[in-house]
Amino acid sequence: MSKSKQQIGHPQRLAFVKGLMLLAVVALLWRMGELNLNQRDFLQGQGDARTLRVVAIPADRGMIADRNGEPLAISSPVESIWAQPQDLAGVPERWDELASALGVDARLLARRIEQRQQREFIWLRRHLNPEHAEQVMALEIDGVATQREYRRFYPMGEVIGHVVGFTNIDDVGQEGVELMMESSLRGTPGSKRVLRDRYGRVIQDVESISEPRPGKDLQLSIDRRVQYLAYRELKTAVQRHRALGGSAVVLDVTTGEVLAMVNQPAFNPNNRADLDSRRFRNRAMTDVLEPGSTMKPFTIVAALESGRFRADTPVDTSPGMMRLASFTIRDIRDYGKMDVTEVLQKSSNVGASRIALALEPKHLWDTFVRFGFGYDSASRYPGEAQGRLLSWRDWREVEQATISYGYGLSVTPLQLARAYATLGDEGRQRPVSFLKLERHALPRHEQVIDPKIAREVVKMLEEAVQDGGTGTRARVAGYRVAGKTGTVRKATRGGYDDDLYLSVFAGLAPASRPRLAMVVVIDGADDGDYYGGVVAAPVFSRVMEGALRLLDVPPDELDTLEGIRVAAMGEQQ
Repeated sequence: MSKSKQQIGHPQRLAFVKGLMLLAVVALLWRMGELNLNQRDFLQGQGDARTLRVVAIPADRGMIADRNGEPLAISSPVESIWAQPQDLAGVPERWDELASALGVDARLLARRIEQRQQREFIWLRRHLNPEHAEQVMALEIDGVATQREYRRFYPMGEVIGHVVGFTNIDDVGQEGVELMMESSLRGTPGSKRVLRDRYGRVIQDVESISEPRPGKDLQLSIDRRVQYLAYRELKTAVQRHRALGGSAVVLDVTTGEVLAMVNQPAFNPNNRADLDSRRFRNRAMTDVLEPGSTMKPFTIVAALESGRFRADTPVDTSPGMMRLASFTIRDIRDYGKMDVTEVLQKSSNVGASRIALALEPKHLWDTFVRFGFGYDSASRYPGEAQGRLLSWRDWREVEQATISYGYGLSVTPLQLARAYATLGDEGRQRPVSFLKLERHALPRHEQVIDPKIAREVVKMLEEAVQDGGTGTRARVAGYRVAGKTGTVRKATRGGYDDDLYLSVFAGLAPASRPRLAMVVVIDGADDGDYYGGVVAAPVFSRVMEGALRLLDVPPDELDTLEGIRVAAMGEQQ
Protein backbone atom coordinates (compact mmCIF):
# COMPACT_ATOMS: atom_id res chain seq x y z
CA MET A 1 0.00 0.00 0.00
CA SER A 2 1.33 3.46 -0.85
CA LYS A 3 2.08 6.13 1.66
CA SER A 4 -0.66 8.40 0.28
CA LYS A 5 -3.36 5.75 0.87
CA GLN A 6 -2.27 5.23 4.55
CA GLN A 7 -2.53 8.96 5.20
CA ILE A 8 -6.02 9.06 3.70
CA GLY A 9 -7.33 6.06 5.83
CA HIS A 10 -5.92 7.12 9.18
CA PRO A 11 -8.31 10.05 9.90
CA GLN A 12 -11.32 7.87 9.03
CA ARG A 13 -10.39 5.15 11.50
CA LEU A 14 -9.75 7.75 14.23
CA ALA A 15 -13.14 9.31 13.67
CA PHE A 16 -14.77 5.89 13.85
CA VAL A 17 -13.15 5.08 17.23
CA LYS A 18 -14.12 8.48 18.60
CA GLY A 19 -17.68 7.86 17.51
CA LEU A 20 -17.79 4.50 19.32
CA MET A 21 -16.45 6.05 22.51
CA LEU A 22 -19.01 8.82 22.35
CA LEU A 23 -21.79 6.30 21.92
CA ALA A 24 -20.50 4.30 24.93
CA VAL A 25 -20.44 7.44 27.12
CA VAL A 26 -23.97 8.33 26.03
CA ALA A 27 -25.14 4.78 26.79
CA LEU A 28 -23.58 4.83 30.26
CA LEU A 29 -25.11 8.21 31.04
CA TRP A 30 -28.49 7.00 29.84
CA ARG A 31 -28.19 3.83 31.97
CA MET A 32 -27.19 5.81 35.04
CA GLY A 33 -30.15 8.08 34.60
CA GLU A 34 -32.49 5.16 34.04
CA LEU A 35 -31.25 3.34 37.17
CA ASN A 36 -31.42 6.52 39.24
CA LEU A 37 -34.97 7.28 38.13
CA ASN A 38 -36.55 3.84 37.88
CA GLN A 39 -34.57 1.51 40.23
CA ARG A 40 -33.35 3.83 42.94
CA ASP A 41 -35.26 2.13 45.79
CA PHE A 42 -34.09 -1.32 44.73
CA LEU A 43 -30.43 -0.32 44.52
CA GLN A 44 -30.61 1.56 47.82
CA GLY A 45 -32.01 -1.55 49.47
CA GLN A 46 -29.28 -3.70 47.98
CA GLY A 47 -26.63 -1.34 49.26
CA ASP A 48 -28.17 -1.20 52.71
CA ALA A 49 -28.39 -4.98 52.81
CA ARG A 50 -24.63 -5.10 52.57
CA THR A 51 -24.03 -2.56 55.33
CA LEU A 52 -27.17 -2.50 57.51
CA ARG A 53 -27.54 -5.32 59.99
CA VAL A 54 -29.98 -6.17 62.77
CA VAL A 55 -27.94 -7.24 65.77
CA ALA A 56 -29.00 -8.63 69.11
CA ILE A 57 -28.47 -6.62 72.28
CA PRO A 58 -27.58 -9.11 75.03
CA ALA A 59 -29.54 -8.94 78.27
CA ASP A 60 -27.84 -9.06 81.65
CA ARG A 61 -28.59 -12.23 83.64
CA GLY A 62 -30.02 -11.59 87.07
CA MET A 63 -27.64 -11.48 90.04
CA ILE A 64 -27.80 -14.17 92.71
CA ALA A 65 -27.15 -12.90 96.22
CA ASP A 66 -27.15 -14.46 99.69
CA ARG A 67 -29.75 -13.57 102.31
CA ASN A 68 -27.75 -10.47 103.31
CA GLY A 69 -27.32 -9.17 99.76
CA GLU A 70 -23.76 -10.39 99.24
CA PRO A 71 -23.18 -11.46 95.60
CA LEU A 72 -22.92 -15.17 94.84
CA ALA A 73 -23.25 -14.98 91.03
CA ILE A 74 -22.83 -11.92 88.83
CA SER A 75 -22.54 -11.25 85.09
CA SER A 76 -19.75 -9.21 83.55
CA PRO A 77 -19.65 -7.85 79.96
CA VAL A 78 -17.18 -9.58 77.64
CA GLU A 79 -16.48 -9.56 73.92
CA SER A 80 -16.73 -12.53 71.58
CA ILE A 81 -15.01 -12.69 68.18
CA TRP A 82 -16.96 -14.02 65.19
CA ALA A 83 -16.40 -14.10 61.44
CA GLN A 84 -18.05 -14.43 58.05
CA PRO A 85 -16.27 -17.55 56.70
CA GLN A 86 -16.53 -16.60 53.03
CA ASP A 87 -14.81 -13.25 53.61
CA LEU A 88 -12.19 -14.74 55.90
CA ALA A 89 -11.47 -17.53 53.42
CA GLY A 90 -10.33 -14.87 50.95
CA VAL A 91 -7.35 -13.83 53.09
CA PRO A 92 -5.60 -17.11 54.06
CA GLU A 93 -2.31 -15.27 54.34
CA ARG A 94 -3.63 -13.59 57.52
CA TRP A 95 -4.89 -16.70 59.31
CA ASP A 96 -1.67 -17.27 61.25
CA GLU A 97 -1.71 -13.66 62.43
CA LEU A 98 -5.34 -14.00 63.50
CA ALA A 99 -4.73 -17.29 65.31
CA SER A 100 -1.84 -15.73 67.24
CA ALA A 101 -3.98 -12.77 68.32
CA LEU A 102 -6.83 -15.06 69.36
CA GLY A 103 -4.53 -17.41 71.22
CA VAL A 104 -5.70 -20.50 69.32
CA ASP A 105 -3.93 -23.16 67.27
CA ALA A 106 -3.40 -21.94 63.68
CA ARG A 107 -4.05 -25.35 62.14
CA LEU A 108 -7.32 -25.76 64.01
CA LEU A 109 -8.42 -22.28 62.98
CA ALA A 110 -7.61 -22.98 59.32
CA ARG A 111 -9.54 -26.25 59.41
CA ARG A 112 -12.51 -24.52 61.03
CA ILE A 113 -12.63 -21.84 58.35
CA GLU A 114 -12.25 -24.31 55.48
CA GLN A 115 -14.96 -26.65 56.80
CA ARG A 116 -17.47 -23.87 57.37
CA GLN A 117 -17.09 -21.72 54.27
CA GLN A 118 -20.72 -22.22 53.31
CA ARG A 119 -21.97 -20.74 56.58
CA GLU A 120 -22.70 -17.09 57.19
CA PHE A 121 -21.41 -17.00 60.76
CA ILE A 122 -18.88 -18.80 62.95
CA TRP A 123 -17.50 -18.11 66.42
CA LEU A 124 -13.74 -17.72 66.58
CA ARG A 125 -13.27 -17.11 70.32
CA ARG A 126 -15.84 -16.50 73.04
CA HIS A 127 -15.70 -14.34 76.15
CA LEU A 128 -12.55 -12.25 75.75
CA ASN A 129 -11.91 -9.24 77.92
CA PRO A 130 -12.45 -5.96 76.02
CA GLU A 131 -8.71 -5.17 75.81
CA HIS A 132 -7.94 -8.49 74.19
CA ALA A 133 -10.81 -8.08 71.74
CA GLU A 134 -9.52 -4.62 70.75
CA GLN A 135 -6.13 -6.13 69.90
CA VAL A 136 -7.80 -8.68 67.60
CA MET A 137 -9.92 -6.06 65.86
CA ALA A 138 -6.91 -3.78 65.41
CA LEU A 139 -5.66 -6.27 62.82
CA GLU A 140 -8.51 -5.14 60.50
CA ILE A 141 -8.99 -8.53 58.88
CA ASP A 142 -11.89 -8.86 56.44
CA GLY A 143 -14.91 -10.69 57.85
CA VAL A 144 -13.86 -10.58 61.53
CA ALA A 145 -16.13 -8.79 63.99
CA THR A 146 -17.02 -8.61 67.70
CA GLN A 147 -20.21 -9.07 69.69
CA ARG A 148 -20.94 -8.03 73.26
CA GLU A 149 -21.93 -10.90 75.58
CA TYR A 150 -22.01 -11.57 79.33
CA ARG A 151 -20.03 -14.07 81.32
CA ARG A 152 -21.02 -15.45 84.73
CA PHE A 153 -18.64 -15.07 87.69
CA TYR A 154 -18.96 -16.65 91.14
CA PRO A 155 -17.16 -14.63 93.85
CA MET A 156 -17.20 -17.48 96.42
CA GLY A 157 -15.91 -20.08 93.96
CA GLU A 158 -16.11 -23.65 95.19
CA VAL A 159 -17.50 -22.61 98.58
CA ILE A 160 -20.92 -22.09 96.96
CA GLY A 161 -20.56 -24.10 93.75
CA HIS A 162 -22.88 -26.98 94.64
CA VAL A 163 -25.77 -24.69 95.58
CA VAL A 164 -25.56 -22.01 92.90
CA GLY A 165 -24.46 -24.31 90.09
CA PHE A 166 -23.20 -22.75 86.85
CA THR A 167 -24.16 -21.62 83.35
CA ASN A 168 -22.76 -22.76 80.01
CA ILE A 169 -20.91 -20.53 77.55
CA ASP A 170 -24.25 -19.24 76.24
CA ASP A 171 -25.16 -18.17 79.81
CA VAL A 172 -27.88 -20.80 80.23
CA GLY A 173 -28.20 -22.47 83.63
CA GLN A 174 -26.89 -26.04 83.76
CA GLU A 175 -26.92 -26.99 87.45
CA GLY A 176 -28.10 -25.82 90.85
CA VAL A 177 -30.04 -22.60 91.37
CA GLU A 178 -28.86 -21.37 87.96
CA LEU A 179 -30.87 -24.19 86.40
CA MET A 180 -33.72 -24.23 88.92
CA MET A 181 -34.45 -20.53 88.44
CA GLU A 182 -33.43 -20.25 84.76
CA SER A 183 -36.69 -18.66 83.63
CA SER A 184 -36.39 -15.89 86.25
CA LEU A 185 -32.67 -15.25 85.92
CA ARG A 186 -32.54 -15.23 82.12
CA GLY A 187 -33.03 -11.82 80.52
CA THR A 188 -34.77 -11.06 77.24
CA PRO A 189 -32.35 -9.83 74.53
CA GLY A 190 -33.16 -6.67 72.57
CA SER A 191 -32.26 -5.77 69.00
CA LYS A 192 -31.13 -2.77 66.97
CA ARG A 193 -30.29 -1.90 63.37
CA VAL A 194 -26.69 -0.82 62.81
CA LEU A 195 -24.26 0.11 60.04
CA ARG A 196 -21.14 -2.03 59.81
CA ASP A 197 -17.96 -1.33 57.88
CA ARG A 198 -16.26 -3.91 55.68
CA TYR A 199 -14.42 -5.27 58.72
CA GLY A 200 -17.70 -6.01 60.46
CA ARG A 201 -17.30 -3.22 63.00
CA VAL A 202 -20.35 -1.20 64.04
CA ILE A 203 -19.86 2.36 62.84
CA GLN A 204 -23.33 3.73 63.53
CA ASP A 205 -26.49 2.80 65.42
CA VAL A 206 -29.39 3.39 63.03
CA GLU A 207 -32.41 2.59 65.16
CA SER A 208 -33.50 0.65 68.23
CA ILE A 209 -35.95 -2.16 67.51
CA SER A 210 -36.48 -3.51 71.04
CA GLU A 211 -34.82 -2.81 74.37
CA PRO A 212 -33.21 -5.69 76.31
CA ARG A 213 -34.87 -6.68 79.58
CA PRO A 214 -32.45 -7.88 82.29
CA GLY A 215 -33.16 -11.03 84.28
CA LYS A 216 -34.60 -10.93 87.78
CA ASP A 217 -32.20 -10.70 90.72
CA LEU A 218 -32.57 -13.48 93.28
CA GLN A 219 -31.87 -13.50 97.00
CA LEU A 220 -31.15 -16.94 98.35
CA SER A 221 -31.73 -18.25 101.85
CA ILE A 222 -28.01 -19.08 102.07
CA ASP A 223 -25.95 -17.11 104.61
CA ARG A 224 -22.49 -16.90 103.07
CA ARG A 225 -20.87 -16.70 106.52
CA VAL A 226 -22.47 -19.95 107.67
CA GLN A 227 -21.81 -21.45 104.24
CA TYR A 228 -18.11 -20.71 104.54
CA LEU A 229 -17.97 -22.15 108.07
CA ALA A 230 -19.60 -25.38 106.91
CA TYR A 231 -17.35 -25.59 103.85
CA ARG A 232 -14.18 -25.04 105.86
CA GLU A 233 -14.99 -27.53 108.60
CA LEU A 234 -16.27 -30.23 106.26
CA LYS A 235 -13.23 -29.98 104.01
CA THR A 236 -10.90 -30.08 107.01
CA ALA A 237 -12.62 -33.18 108.39
CA VAL A 238 -12.57 -35.00 105.05
CA GLN A 239 -8.85 -34.32 104.68
CA ARG A 240 -8.04 -35.15 108.30
CA HIS A 241 -9.80 -38.52 108.17
CA ARG A 242 -8.70 -39.27 104.59
CA ALA A 243 -12.34 -39.72 103.63
CA LEU A 244 -13.84 -40.18 100.19
CA GLY A 245 -16.17 -37.22 100.60
CA GLY A 246 -18.89 -35.67 102.72
CA SER A 247 -21.91 -33.42 102.97
CA ALA A 248 -23.34 -30.95 105.45
CA VAL A 249 -26.70 -29.15 105.57
CA VAL A 250 -27.84 -26.37 107.90
CA LEU A 251 -31.55 -25.47 108.05
CA ASP A 252 -33.40 -22.70 109.85
CA VAL A 253 -35.84 -24.70 111.99
CA THR A 254 -38.33 -21.83 112.21
CA THR A 255 -38.62 -21.14 108.46
CA GLY A 256 -37.36 -24.18 106.52
CA GLU A 257 -34.69 -22.07 104.79
CA VAL A 258 -31.39 -23.64 103.74
CA LEU A 259 -28.68 -21.56 105.42
CA ALA A 260 -25.76 -23.69 104.24
CA MET A 261 -25.22 -26.73 102.04
CA VAL A 262 -21.74 -28.01 101.21
CA ASN A 263 -20.14 -31.13 99.75
CA GLN A 264 -16.72 -32.65 99.28
CA PRO A 265 -15.16 -33.02 96.82
CA ALA A 266 -16.09 -29.56 95.58
CA PHE A 267 -15.62 -27.73 92.28
CA ASN A 268 -14.99 -24.16 91.19
CA PRO A 269 -17.78 -22.95 88.85
CA ASN A 270 -15.45 -20.23 87.51
CA ASN A 271 -13.23 -22.90 85.97
CA ARG A 272 -15.14 -24.58 83.16
CA ALA A 273 -12.27 -27.02 82.58
CA ASP A 274 -12.96 -28.42 86.09
CA LEU A 275 -16.64 -29.21 85.49
CA ASP A 276 -16.48 -32.97 86.13
CA SER A 277 -19.90 -34.50 86.81
CA ARG A 278 -18.43 -36.54 89.65
CA ARG A 279 -17.49 -33.31 91.41
CA PHE A 280 -20.33 -30.93 90.62
CA ARG A 281 -23.27 -33.10 91.66
CA ASN A 282 -24.82 -31.87 94.90
CA ARG A 283 -24.48 -34.98 97.07
CA ALA A 284 -26.62 -33.50 99.84
CA MET A 285 -29.55 -33.55 97.39
CA THR A 286 -28.83 -36.31 94.91
CA ASP A 287 -27.03 -39.05 96.88
CA VAL A 288 -28.92 -41.33 99.22
CA LEU A 289 -27.63 -43.19 102.26
CA GLU A 290 -28.91 -45.48 104.93
CA PRO A 291 -29.11 -43.11 107.91
CA GLY A 292 -28.24 -45.61 110.62
CA SER A 293 -28.95 -44.68 114.22
CA THR A 294 -30.00 -41.13 113.31
CA MET A 295 -33.38 -42.79 112.50
CA LYS A 296 -33.94 -43.96 116.08
CA PRO A 297 -35.65 -40.74 117.26
CA PHE A 298 -38.43 -41.29 114.71
CA THR A 299 -38.89 -44.86 115.90
CA ILE A 300 -39.26 -43.41 119.42
CA VAL A 301 -41.85 -40.91 118.13
CA ALA A 302 -43.95 -43.82 116.84
CA ALA A 303 -43.51 -45.63 120.17
CA LEU A 304 -44.70 -42.63 122.19
CA GLU A 305 -47.64 -42.08 119.84
CA SER A 306 -48.74 -45.68 120.30
CA GLY A 307 -49.31 -45.11 124.02
CA ARG A 308 -47.43 -48.30 124.84
CA PHE A 309 -44.17 -46.52 125.67
CA ARG A 310 -43.05 -43.54 127.73
CA ALA A 311 -39.61 -42.04 128.17
CA ASP A 312 -39.06 -44.20 131.26
CA THR A 313 -40.56 -47.45 129.93
CA PRO A 314 -38.06 -50.29 130.52
CA VAL A 315 -36.62 -52.17 127.55
CA ASP A 316 -34.63 -55.38 128.02
CA THR A 317 -31.66 -55.52 125.64
CA SER A 318 -29.96 -58.56 127.18
CA PRO A 319 -27.76 -60.27 126.15
CA GLY A 320 -26.74 -57.45 123.79
CA MET A 321 -27.98 -59.26 120.71
CA MET A 322 -31.12 -60.72 119.18
CA ARG A 323 -31.63 -63.13 116.34
CA LEU A 324 -34.37 -62.87 113.71
CA ALA A 325 -34.48 -65.74 111.25
CA SER A 326 -30.87 -65.92 110.00
CA PHE A 327 -30.02 -62.30 110.88
CA THR A 328 -28.38 -61.17 114.13
CA ILE A 329 -28.82 -57.68 115.56
CA ARG A 330 -26.05 -56.57 117.92
CA ASP A 331 -25.12 -53.79 120.31
CA ILE A 332 -21.48 -52.93 121.01
CA ARG A 333 -22.03 -54.44 124.49
CA ASP A 334 -24.76 -55.85 126.70
CA TYR A 335 -26.65 -52.87 128.17
CA GLY A 336 -29.13 -55.08 130.01
CA LYS A 337 -32.33 -53.34 131.04
CA MET A 338 -32.63 -49.70 130.06
CA ASP A 339 -35.44 -47.23 129.51
CA VAL A 340 -36.51 -45.64 126.22
CA THR A 341 -34.39 -42.52 126.81
CA GLU A 342 -31.31 -44.65 127.39
CA VAL A 343 -31.99 -46.54 124.14
CA LEU A 344 -31.38 -43.22 122.39
CA GLN A 345 -28.56 -42.15 124.68
CA LYS A 346 -26.59 -45.38 124.29
CA SER A 347 -27.79 -45.94 120.71
CA SER A 348 -28.94 -49.51 121.32
CA ASN A 349 -29.85 -51.36 118.13
CA VAL A 350 -31.41 -54.18 120.13
CA GLY A 351 -33.49 -51.73 122.14
CA ALA A 352 -34.74 -49.91 119.03
CA SER A 353 -35.58 -53.24 117.40
CA ARG A 354 -37.57 -54.49 120.38
CA ILE A 355 -39.52 -51.21 120.46
CA ALA A 356 -40.23 -51.35 116.73
CA LEU A 357 -41.40 -54.98 116.86
CA ALA A 358 -43.89 -54.04 119.56
CA LEU A 359 -45.56 -51.53 117.19
CA GLU A 360 -47.95 -52.00 114.32
CA PRO A 361 -45.90 -51.97 111.08
CA LYS A 362 -48.33 -49.57 109.40
CA HIS A 363 -48.03 -47.07 112.27
CA LEU A 364 -44.21 -47.16 112.19
CA TRP A 365 -44.22 -46.71 108.41
CA ASP A 366 -46.77 -43.89 108.61
CA THR A 367 -44.61 -42.06 111.15
CA PHE A 368 -41.62 -42.15 108.81
CA VAL A 369 -43.77 -40.94 105.90
CA ARG A 370 -45.07 -38.00 107.92
CA PHE A 371 -41.48 -36.90 108.50
CA GLY A 372 -40.93 -36.88 104.74
CA PHE A 373 -38.94 -40.07 104.24
CA GLY A 374 -39.49 -41.65 100.84
CA TYR A 375 -40.44 -38.32 99.24
CA ASP A 376 -38.46 -35.33 98.02
CA SER A 377 -38.62 -32.07 99.94
CA ALA A 378 -40.48 -30.20 97.16
CA SER A 379 -37.59 -27.73 97.03
CA ARG A 380 -37.64 -27.86 93.18
CA TYR A 381 -33.87 -28.29 93.23
CA PRO A 382 -32.77 -30.13 90.04
CA GLY A 383 -32.01 -33.80 90.52
CA GLU A 384 -33.23 -34.08 94.10
CA ALA A 385 -33.58 -37.75 95.07
CA GLN A 386 -36.66 -39.12 96.81
CA GLY A 387 -34.91 -41.74 98.84
CA ARG A 388 -36.43 -45.16 99.37
CA LEU A 389 -38.94 -46.41 101.92
CA LEU A 390 -40.60 -49.76 101.25
CA SER A 391 -44.29 -50.12 101.98
CA TRP A 392 -45.03 -51.70 105.35
CA ARG A 393 -46.84 -54.46 103.46
CA ASP A 394 -43.46 -55.61 102.13
CA TRP A 395 -41.82 -55.74 105.55
CA ARG A 396 -40.87 -58.98 107.18
CA GLU A 397 -39.98 -59.05 110.86
CA VAL A 398 -36.33 -58.45 109.99
CA GLU A 399 -37.12 -55.34 107.93
CA GLN A 400 -39.34 -53.93 110.67
CA ALA A 401 -36.51 -54.34 113.16
CA THR A 402 -33.60 -53.06 111.05
CA ILE A 403 -35.49 -50.06 109.72
CA SER A 404 -35.90 -48.88 113.32
CA TYR A 405 -32.18 -48.16 113.49
CA GLY A 406 -31.72 -46.90 109.95
CA TYR A 407 -31.05 -49.89 107.71
CA GLY A 408 -33.39 -50.90 104.91
CA LEU A 409 -34.35 -47.37 103.87
CA SER A 410 -32.42 -44.58 102.20
CA VAL A 411 -32.56 -40.80 102.61
CA THR A 412 -30.70 -37.72 101.44
CA PRO A 413 -28.84 -35.51 103.93
CA LEU A 414 -31.41 -32.79 103.21
CA GLN A 415 -34.34 -35.12 104.01
CA LEU A 416 -32.70 -36.08 107.29
CA ALA A 417 -32.04 -32.44 108.20
CA ARG A 418 -35.64 -31.56 107.41
CA ALA A 419 -36.93 -34.38 109.64
CA TYR A 420 -34.81 -33.12 112.56
CA ALA A 421 -35.99 -29.57 111.90
CA THR A 422 -39.56 -30.87 112.15
CA LEU A 423 -38.77 -32.35 115.55
CA GLY A 424 -37.17 -29.08 116.62
CA ASP A 425 -40.17 -27.03 115.49
CA GLU A 426 -42.54 -29.00 117.74
CA GLY A 427 -43.76 -31.25 114.95
CA ARG A 428 -44.36 -28.54 112.36
CA GLN A 429 -43.09 -29.61 108.95
CA ARG A 430 -42.12 -26.70 106.70
CA PRO A 431 -41.32 -26.68 102.97
CA VAL A 432 -37.59 -26.48 102.26
CA SER A 433 -36.63 -23.21 100.58
CA PHE A 434 -33.45 -22.09 98.82
CA LEU A 435 -34.92 -18.58 98.50
CA LYS A 436 -35.02 -16.07 101.32
CA LEU A 437 -38.41 -15.96 103.01
CA GLU A 438 -40.04 -13.09 104.84
CA ARG A 439 -41.08 -14.13 108.34
CA HIS A 440 -44.43 -12.38 108.00
CA ALA A 441 -45.25 -14.40 104.88
CA LEU A 442 -43.96 -17.92 105.51
CA PRO A 443 -45.49 -20.80 103.53
CA ARG A 444 -48.06 -22.90 105.33
CA HIS A 445 -46.70 -25.70 107.49
CA GLU A 446 -48.15 -29.07 108.41
CA GLN A 447 -48.43 -30.35 111.97
CA VAL A 448 -47.24 -33.94 111.60
CA ILE A 449 -46.89 -35.01 115.26
CA ASP A 450 -48.10 -33.83 118.66
CA PRO A 451 -45.95 -30.90 119.88
CA LYS A 452 -45.66 -32.53 123.31
CA ILE A 453 -44.13 -35.68 121.80
CA ALA A 454 -41.73 -33.59 119.67
CA ARG A 455 -40.51 -31.72 122.77
CA GLU A 456 -40.12 -35.00 124.68
CA VAL A 457 -37.99 -36.60 121.96
CA VAL A 458 -35.80 -33.50 121.68
CA LYS A 459 -35.25 -33.71 125.43
CA MET A 460 -34.21 -37.35 125.05
CA LEU A 461 -31.79 -36.35 122.30
CA GLU A 462 -30.12 -33.95 124.72
CA GLU A 463 -29.13 -36.96 126.80
CA ALA A 464 -27.32 -38.44 123.79
CA VAL A 465 -24.97 -35.44 123.83
CA GLN A 466 -24.37 -35.52 127.60
CA ASP A 467 -21.87 -37.66 129.46
CA GLY A 468 -22.64 -41.31 128.84
CA GLY A 469 -24.09 -40.59 125.38
CA THR A 470 -22.51 -41.20 122.00
CA GLY A 471 -22.51 -37.56 120.84
CA THR A 472 -20.54 -35.72 123.51
CA ARG A 473 -18.20 -34.18 120.90
CA ALA A 474 -21.15 -32.32 119.38
CA ARG A 475 -21.48 -30.02 122.40
CA VAL A 476 -21.40 -26.26 121.88
CA ALA A 477 -20.20 -24.01 124.70
CA GLY A 478 -23.06 -21.91 126.04
CA TYR A 479 -25.79 -23.83 124.21
CA ARG A 480 -27.81 -26.95 124.88
CA VAL A 481 -27.55 -29.41 121.99
CA ALA A 482 -29.85 -32.29 121.03
CA GLY A 483 -28.60 -34.80 118.51
CA LYS A 484 -27.90 -38.33 117.45
CA THR A 485 -24.89 -40.12 116.04
CA GLY A 486 -24.94 -42.72 113.28
CA THR A 487 -22.25 -45.14 112.13
CA VAL A 488 -23.37 -46.93 109.00
CA ARG A 489 -21.74 -49.77 107.11
CA LYS A 490 -21.78 -48.91 103.42
CA ALA A 491 -23.83 -51.08 101.15
CA THR A 492 -22.01 -52.60 98.19
CA ARG A 493 -22.87 -55.20 95.60
CA GLY A 494 -23.52 -58.44 97.40
CA GLY A 495 -23.89 -56.98 100.90
CA TYR A 496 -22.18 -54.55 103.26
CA ASP A 497 -18.50 -53.64 103.25
CA ASP A 498 -16.83 -54.31 106.60
CA ASP A 499 -14.18 -51.67 105.94
CA LEU A 500 -16.26 -48.75 104.63
CA TYR A 501 -18.49 -46.63 106.85
CA LEU A 502 -20.58 -43.50 106.77
CA SER A 503 -20.10 -41.31 109.83
CA VAL A 504 -23.23 -39.28 110.56
CA PHE A 505 -24.44 -36.74 113.08
CA ALA A 506 -27.81 -34.99 113.07
CA GLY A 507 -28.77 -32.43 115.67
CA LEU A 508 -30.49 -29.27 116.86
CA ALA A 509 -29.43 -26.17 118.79
CA PRO A 510 -30.22 -24.52 121.07
CA ALA A 511 -32.21 -27.46 122.44
CA SER A 512 -34.40 -25.31 124.67
CA ARG A 513 -35.84 -23.58 121.62
CA PRO A 514 -34.24 -25.00 118.46
CA ARG A 515 -33.25 -22.49 115.79
CA LEU A 516 -30.86 -24.55 113.65
CA ALA A 517 -30.88 -28.15 112.44
CA MET A 518 -27.76 -29.67 110.94
CA VAL A 519 -26.71 -32.97 109.39
CA VAL A 520 -23.09 -33.96 108.78
CA VAL A 521 -22.10 -37.00 106.70
CA ILE A 522 -18.49 -38.13 106.25
CA ASP A 523 -18.08 -40.88 103.65
CA GLY A 524 -15.39 -43.54 104.07
CA ALA A 525 -13.12 -42.17 106.80
CA ASP A 526 -9.84 -44.07 106.47
CA ASP A 527 -7.65 -43.05 109.41
CA GLY A 528 -8.87 -45.63 111.94
CA ASP A 529 -11.78 -43.54 113.23
CA TYR A 530 -15.19 -43.96 111.66
CA TYR A 531 -17.78 -43.58 114.43
CA GLY A 532 -20.26 -40.77 113.89
CA GLY A 533 -19.55 -39.41 117.37
CA VAL A 534 -15.82 -39.16 116.62
CA VAL A 535 -15.78 -38.06 112.97
CA ALA A 536 -19.02 -36.16 112.25
CA ALA A 537 -20.01 -34.75 115.66
CA PRO A 538 -16.98 -32.40 115.96
CA VAL A 539 -17.88 -30.84 112.59
CA PHE A 540 -21.39 -30.19 113.87
CA SER A 541 -19.97 -28.58 117.02
CA ARG A 542 -17.61 -26.19 115.25
CA VAL A 543 -20.08 -25.10 112.58
CA MET A 544 -22.95 -24.74 115.03
CA GLU A 545 -20.84 -22.73 117.47
CA GLY A 546 -19.98 -20.18 114.80
CA ALA A 547 -23.44 -20.12 113.21
CA LEU A 548 -25.32 -19.51 116.45
CA ARG A 549 -23.12 -16.54 117.25
CA LEU A 550 -23.25 -15.13 113.73
CA LEU A 551 -27.04 -15.28 113.83
CA ASP A 552 -27.18 -13.71 117.32
CA VAL A 553 -28.99 -16.67 118.84
CA PRO A 554 -28.90 -16.15 122.63
CA PRO A 555 -27.17 -18.87 124.72
CA ASP A 556 -29.37 -21.19 126.78
CA GLU A 557 -26.63 -22.88 128.84
CA LEU A 558 -25.22 -20.08 130.96
CA ASP A 559 -23.53 -22.45 133.41
CA THR A 560 -21.23 -23.66 130.65
CA LEU A 561 -20.36 -20.10 129.67
CA GLU A 562 -19.61 -19.21 133.26
CA GLY A 563 -17.28 -22.21 133.53
CA ILE A 564 -15.44 -21.09 130.40
CA ARG A 565 -15.15 -17.54 131.73
CA VAL A 566 -13.74 -18.73 135.07
CA ALA A 567 -11.28 -21.03 133.34
CA ALA A 568 -10.12 -18.20 131.08
CA MET A 569 -9.58 -15.90 134.04
CA GLY A 570 -7.54 -18.61 135.75
CA GLU A 571 -5.27 -18.95 132.72
CA GLN A 572 -4.68 -15.20 132.62
CA GLN A 573 -3.64 -15.22 136.28
